[in-house]
Amino acid sequence: MNKIKTLEDLKLLREGMQAKFKLRESGNNAENIVRIKVAMSTCGIASGAKEIMNFLIEELEQQAIEAVVTQTGCMGYCYAEPTIEVTVPGKEPIVFGEVDKHRAAEIIEKYIIHNELVDGILPMNYRTIDN
Repeated sequence: MNKIKTLEDLKLLREGMQAKFKLRESGNNAENIVRIKVAMSTCGIASGAKEIMNFLIEELEQQAIEAVVTQTGCMGYCYAEPTIEVTVPGKEPIVFGEVDKHRAAEIIEKYIIHNELVDGILPMNYRTIDN
């Protein structure tokens, strides 16, 4: 752990801890909130996934949408990176490819808020262990 030398260091530590607590608390209620997984494998990171993840976190927070944004490994869609998997409560997950900031904003506005489908949906080629 780094030493805290300034008030700014303390504020950053506090914000980090609050984000971790929020994620932990949301995890207990995950089926009732929007969940977004951002593929952060090597090809995803090289394609801009980190920026997309940061954009999603900031935009969802600005719009006061209760959601958990997490990172995951390779989803097998290297040709379509950056990719995200969005799970809206009560619905099957949908994977979107070639997500840039414009498409991410569109996914939030149209799919998450208004329940409308958006271009860029990738066919899922896997099932979870529960299915």
